[in-house]
Amino acid sequence: MATVISYGAAETVTGSCHLLKVGSIKILIDCGMFQGNGGSKKNYEPFGFDPSELHYLILTHAHLDHIGRVPKLFKEGFKGRIIATKATRDIAKIMLLDSAGILQEEYKTISKKARRRGEEESVQEPLYTKDDVKMVFAKKWTTLEYFEEHKLKQHIRVSFGNAGHIMGSAFAIIDYQEENQHKRVIFSGDLGSPERLIIDERDKIEEADALFIESTYGDRRHKPLDQSVEEFKEAVITTLKDNGTVLIPSFALERTQEILWLLHEMHDNGELPKCRIFLDSPLAIKATRLYNKYPGHLSDELEYSTGNGEDPFSFAWLETTTTRDQSMAINKVKERSIIIAGSGMCNGGRIMHHLKHRLWNSRNAVIFVGFQVTGTLGRSIVDGQKSVKIYGEDIVVKAKTYTINGFSAHADQKELIDWMSSIKNLKKLYLIHGERDKMEIFATAIKNELGHESHIMEVGNSVAL
Repeated sequence: MATVISYGAAETVTGSCHLLKVGSIKILIDCGMFQGNGGSKKNYEPFGFDPSELHYLILTHAHLDHIGRVPKLFKEGFKGRIIATKATRDIAKIMLLDSAGILQEEYKTISKKARRRGEEESVQEPLYTKDDVKMVFAKKWTTLEYFEEHKLKQHIRVSFGNAGHIMGSAFAIIDYQEENQHKRVIFSGDLGSPERLIIDERDKIEEADALFIESTYGDRRHKPLDQSVEEFKEAVITTLKDNGTVLIPSFALERTQEILWLLHEMHDNGELPKCRIFLDSPLAIKATRLYNKYPGHLSDELEYSTGNGEDPFSFAWLETTTTRDQSMAINKVKERSIIIAGSGMCNGGRIMHHLKHRLWNSRNAVIFVGFQVTGTLGRSIVDGQKSVKIYGEDIVVKAKTYTINGFSAHADQKELIDWMSSIKNLKKLYLIHGERDKMEIFATAIKNELGHESHIMEVGNSVAL
């Protein structure tokens, strides 16, 4: 009998990691980092299974909460085959190299402080290094187009559908034989809204026996996208007209490209007051190049634009800053400006320096365009904390804050239920990738709308499919 055990993204939204056993074959779906409260400590803990016994690793997409521990998996003995889309493979490479760089810098800082205390022996080595990441990509991957089937061992087949979350994102479809019967289990990965700005709409699935579905926003409805776009424009224009600076903590994947496309349109339409615009994220700059590499994944409008030799993510006022000196120079800019920088949850990266220099000024604004996990600096600001600590210094929060959730790359409750409603013969339903209270609300909504009972996955508990 096939079974699944969740080792992450169970009653939480990070650390996605699910082990599917079909007969003697072991398939891991995602191997992500934990983020937020206690996340760093969890990442160093044992997996709960032996990586050397795994036959396959399926990656649904290249966000760190789904791929961030893959190098650790290799370090601890994984020798199986990795399966993903081509775009996910390429994006994963830049994401993991960036992550390794951050881990190394954190290690240096912590080691320096520990040496001063005479406690250097207590400092943990980085979770992995850039050399460990390079080993992951020295291995041959199996890359699939959407709905291209790939046969594994023992009559098991895997294919992907477009999840509409970020470029290359997929839900994994695993077909297998059990007691001479065909069975199908689907892992949703992260599902996007059907209303997206820059990428193709998600695919639907017709039939499945079991479904593991994300529930990040299973408790709520997003604002309509067009309303969120107008709110974003109003926040930007109002702040610039007040000669302020707009800070946008943004995820390097998808959100940054959406913001660049919006600002490009505002610029071309004459809606944007004259200002300087900085994309201050080496990772986002690299990711944007990959978005141009895969125009077939973009919406019809953007695909047409790239086909005509245009870059939908670049325009006259945009300045990209790759070096540290270029980034620091932004702090001296006095005229009105827009600064897009990572990380999206303000738990590291260049946005921290910009917040330190500008969060205390009431003329400025911070626009949050993504989910803020509990325990992150971004969540503290969103929750209305009057003062926050950045690099050991107390910074008063006087800048206006805007939370615009209509840009979310995750589907909301209705959109998740609509996607599920097309699946026939669904017998078992499991909720993953969500906070417990939101999962419970989602389970009730599913019962009311579709009549399905839901099982909330708990870490380490095995379920029979």
